Amino acid sequence: MKVAVIGGGSSYTPELVNGFLARVETFPLDELWLVDISQERLIVVGGFAQRMVAAAGSPFSVHLTTDRRAGVAGASYVTTQLRVGGMEARRQDEYLGRRYGLVGQETTGIGGMAKALRTIPVLLGIAQDMAELAPGAPLVNFTNPAGLVTEALVRYAPEVPAVGVCNVSITTKMHLLERWAAMTGVTVAPERAQLDTLGLNHLTWHRGLTIDGEDVWPQIIAHYVAELRAAEEPEWSPHLVASLRMIPNYYLQYFYNTSHKIAEQAAWPPSRAEAVMAVEHDLLAYYGDPANSTPPADLMKRGGAYYSTLATQLLNAHYNDLDEVHVVNTPHQGAVPGIPADWVMELPCRVGRAGIDPLPAAPLHPAVAGLAAAVKAYELLTVEAAVHGDREAAYQALLANPIGPEMGQVDALLDELLTINRPYLPHFFDGQ
Repeated sequence: MKVAVIGGGSSYTPELVNGFLARVETFPLDELWLVDISQERLIVVGGFAQRMVAAAGSPFSVHLTTDRRAGVAGASYVTTQLRVGGMEARRQDEYLGRRYGLVGQETTGIGGMAKALRTIPVLLGIAQDMAELAPGAPLVNFTNPAGLVTEALVRYAPEVPAVGVCNVSITTKMHLLERWAAMTGVTVAPERAQLDTLGLNHLTWHRGLTIDGEDVWPQIIAHYVAELRAAEEPEWSPHLVASLRMIPNYYLQYFYNTSHKIAEQAAWPPSRAEAVMAVEHDLLAYYGDPANSTPPADLMKRGGAYYSTLATQLLNAHYNDLDEVHVVNTPHQGAVPGIPADWVMELPCRVGRAGIDPLPAAPLHPAVAGLAAAVKAYELLTVEAAVHGDREAAYQALLANPIGPEMGQVDALLDELLTINRPYLPHFFDGQ
């Protein structure tokens, strides 16, 4: 079995390698191919990955290449974790938002749009390679904005089975189980619990938790609301959680508490990109030391908790036809009443060799359905803009985004966004 990781020079890669090493008995990986456009990062991160695998007895081989087609050819699975433009492009997105008094963040608002415009053409190119060189292989996309990118893949590369994955749901589930253990003194293995969550990537609402099929959500919500009421600076309004009886995905802070998130940007530097750059500098120095062969504790500062668990669980469930339930981004196929069946949503799905089947879901609560619909309209317009280099679609996407610019800002902001990203968006400038 061959697995290709596009963006293999990422600082996340050692965590992913750990996940594969932990599953060698059930997921018989033979070749792990790390693909990256940066030879320098491949040598550093890939060399560290090779030492990790060698220290574990070399259960599979690790190949390093800048040739994407060679990496993809014959792969059983392809995962994507790339960042077009690197961390500097993320920094530019953040400060673009700040200049216009808007949220500067890599997956929501104008930062998420800029990242999607850069990323979607590259992902569609990878899908084209897969259709030719690895027909039938699933594409598991971790690249943000994961739901929006997956929306483009399922609409414009339908011949490639693609799914978007995010670590928020598995992280939330693990935190809720920790909360349950603190409440009851009972530790529950994650496979015994199922999280009910629904929405769009980074725009989900957690609505329920069952343990061995028993609904424990009333106890969870009551305990959480009591904690919020007792806190000096609660993460969420206790009234919000008590009223909705849902726990918002933490990215909803950008929508529910927009002015506060914008005010925080006044303290930059460092922005999140600049903070991550510092973390990555230290991580790459560690990876580059030939004496090191185990991931450092500082890797958790990079974000992405449970990333390796999520990634390898999903591939393992598919390969071994385990019929497990995982939260992923995929067209819901009518599982959610009242929503177009072709919309990519983030929801629990049953994963087995035959594919990924969304589980029937209760409708979105009326208090949140409108926000989800507005963000989906923005996503669909952004896909059209990214695929066709369509400035009008990009203009309309900015208008549709609930945390986008006011009408009078749209033209200037769009011109600046496209100019900054011109090296990555040539199709927006054809004929100029």
